[in-house]
Amino acid sequence: MRMAESGTVSYMKSAGRVVSLVPSITEALASVRQEAVVGATDWCTHPADLDETLESRVRGTKNPDLDAIRALRPDVVIANREENRELDVRRLRESGVRVEVTRIETVPEAVATYQHLFDDVLGWPRPAWLAEVDALWCGPVPEVTRTVAIPVWRDPWMVVGAATFTGDLARRLCWANAFAAGPDRYPKVEPAQIEAAGVDLVLLPDEPYVFTADDGPEAFPQTETRLVSGRLLTWYGPSLVEARTVLSREP
Repeated sequence: MRMAESGTVSYMKSAGRVVSLVPSITEALASVRQEAVVGATDWCTHPADLDETLESRVRGTKNPDLDAIRALRPDVVIANREENRELDVRRLRESGVRVEVTRIETVPEAVATYQHLFDDVLGWPRPAWLAEVDALWCGPVPEVTRTVAIPVWRDPWMVVGAATFTGDLARRLCWANAFAAGPDRYPKVEPAQIEAAGVDLVLLPDEPYVFTADDGPEAFPQTETRLVSGRLLTWYGPSLVEARTVLSREP
């Protein structure tokens, strides 16, 4: 139910068929109405039982099967400016498919985006975890205690740079991203440059590149490293509740 500017009450139809092209958002939507999420990408791995209710996988985030999406007859497709290509969004819209494009570069933006999606786009109730995420993450930004680097790929080595959700999340954990001031969101930086930047800690997530105890730490002989869950560090959704506790722990 929505109150129009004229004072009259209007009713918005609840979305019954949704395709999500963003892994984080797929998990978030499924936490409220999993049966309504009829299509998702191959990278949408959560919740674990998603395939029990999903009608179709629609390939990847960067190469979605547009015909498969159209065949699902979605009320709306949810995309993201970083995860998905503008070309695919345009082609879907040109064929009459409604596409909602999100932009999430901070934790507060994630919370506001979900509030908008649930209230105004989907017409679904807000999940309880969303208020918990707001309370856990969106208060005053704390003092910096450590300077970190966050590689997301190797060969070539790439790190989290400016204006990223992961960088903002790290800052809210008292970590300053050593590469946040540059012009690039994911700059190419060699391990020697990372160590020369004077970082206290190198965080090595298991996605998108799968860093392990044998693949990653050896590149930083002079700097402390920590293997972390990529989902907890980079996903915006229900996992943010767990992320606050797990990532705050000292190694």
